[in-house]
Amino acid sequence: MTFLSVNVNKIAVLRNSRGGSEPDVVQAARACLDAGAHGITVHPRPDARHIRAADVYALGELAGARGVEFNLEGNPFAPPREGYPGFLALCEAVRPAQATLVPDGDDQLTSDHGFDFLRDAGRLQPLVRQLQDMGCRVSLFADAWDPHRSEGIEHAAQIGADRIELYTGPYADAFDRGEQACMLERFAAIALRAQAAGLGVNAGHDLSQANLGAFLAAVPGVLEVSIGHALIGEALHDGLSATVRGYLAILDRAAGDPSR
Repeated sequence: MTFLSVNVNKIAVLRNSRGGSEPDVVQAARACLDAGAHGITVHPRPDARHIRAADVYALGELAGARGVEFNLEGNPFAPPREGYPGFLALCEAVRPAQATLVPDGDDQLTSDHGFDFLRDAGRLQPLVRQLQDMGCRVSLFADAWDPHRSEGIEHAAQIGADRIELYTGPYADAFDRGEQACMLERFAAIALRAQAAGLGVNAGHDLSQANLGAFLAAVPGVLEVSIGHALIGEALHDGLSATVRGYLAILDRAAGDPSR
C-alpha cells in the first residue's frame, strides 16, 4: 500500500498572508489525520514564507502523540538565519520519522529539480549519516525526467540513503497535456533502477486526484506520496459548499428559522 503524507505548507501560506494564527496549521494537520492520512509533511524554508520553526515543533508533537510519520523536507545546505535554525537543527529537535533532502534555493517559488547525484553525492553522504544517527529515515529528492540527473541514481544508495523521492512535476505537466505515456515510462524505469539498488521510492510534487491513479498504476512499488498544493486546492472547492451552508444555518437560527 502507498502511504499518503499531507503537506500543509499551503495552510501556513494563507495564515501568513494575514498574520495571526488562522488558519491553524496544527488543526489542519489534525483534520488530515482524522480523515485517515498516514502522515504529515512540511518544508520549512529559511525565509519563513510559510512553515516556521514553531510550526515544525508543534507538528512534531502532534505526529508523536498520534503515532504517525512526520516528514520534514528541506535544503540541508541552507545556512541558519534569524527564525530559522537550519534543517539539521530542526531535525535534531523533532526527530522526524523521515528527513527528505531537497536542493532548493531561497529564490525558488517551489522545488523544481532533484539532486545531481554524480556531483552532490560526496557532500550529501555525511549529512545522510548524521540524520540516520538521529533516527531519521533519509530520502533524497530525485529527477526521473532529466537523463543527466537520473544517471547517477545508484549513488544515492551508495552514500547510504534509504529512499529517493521522485520529483513528479514534469509528469503532472505532461499529464495535463495528454502526453504522459512517455513520461511514465521514464519514471517507471528510474523507480526500478532505484529499487534494484536497494532504495525505497517515494513521489511528490503536483500530484492530484486527477493524475495520481495513472502514476501509481505505471510506477511500481511507490511507498509514499507527499501531496499538498493540489490537495489543499481540491479541499477548498469540495469543502466550500458545506462551509457556506454552515454559515447560512447560523444566520437562519439567529433569525429564528431552525429549518436549515
